[in-house]
Amino acid sequence: MNYTGLFRMDGRRAVVLGAGSGIGREAARALAAHGASVICADRDVAAARETGVGEAYEIDLLAPGAVAAAAAELGELDAVVLTAGTNVRKRLLDYTREEFDRVVELNLGVAFEVLRAFGAPMVAQGRGSIIGFSSIRGTTVEPGQGPYAATKGGLVQLFRTAAAEFGPSGVRVNAIAPGVVETPLTAQIKARPDWYDAYAQKGALGRWARADELAGAVVYLASDASTFVTGSVLAVDGGWTAVDGRFDPPAS
Repeated sequence: MNYTGLFRMDGRRAVVLGAGSGIGREAARALAAHGASVICADRDVAAARETGVGEAYEIDLLAPGAVAAAAAELGELDAVVLTAGTNVRKRLLDYTREEFDRVVELNLGVAFEVLRAFGAPMVAQGRGSIIGFSSIRGTTVEPGQGPYAATKGGLVQLFRTAAAEFGPSGVRVNAIAPGVVETPLTAQIKARPDWYDAYAQKGALGRWARADELAGAVVYLASDASTFVTGSVLAVDGGWTAVDGRFDPPAS
């Protein structure tokens, strides 16, 4: 076994859905750096171009038929990365049904469409890797994160089901579960120093993640480094889900 090219993506095609900013942008750059031909898909095509790698592709993931049309137009792919997501931070008694539906539609509904539209040709070609983004909120919750947490937990179960159904055809399906990451989606927290610091101290590393620190997990799951990994949830959370609070008890 020659391990020198284990993470290389030369000659392979990947699409990143949500490549115009944050984790999606860094994932696209990392895949390209490892040799992949990358399609940077985003609703904001100008932002997708600013990612600076591959080709930009305009897509509104919520437009009826858009995901299926993109899968047909883009043709044969080796990896699909879905990073798009949204959140409305409100307690359940303050949530409206409209807000709930908006979060569910993008975070869970689009994941369902991506699995079906991109999974079918991958199953037919007998190979491929589909990568989605869950969250620490898929397993741990806090007030004000209910519908978001429900969608992230639901995404994991959808992806596990797809892993079971697509696996016999050689298609792998996995999720990444980030902790707190500095992206546009978390700008509301970053604007509050006390809130920002409280989140930083929750994990073992005592800080937030940069978006580029999630890119390695994407390359791993897209490449031959993970050929026997499917149906998994890879936590990239700085130890958030491993640490029981921040109290440091005395040694004796």
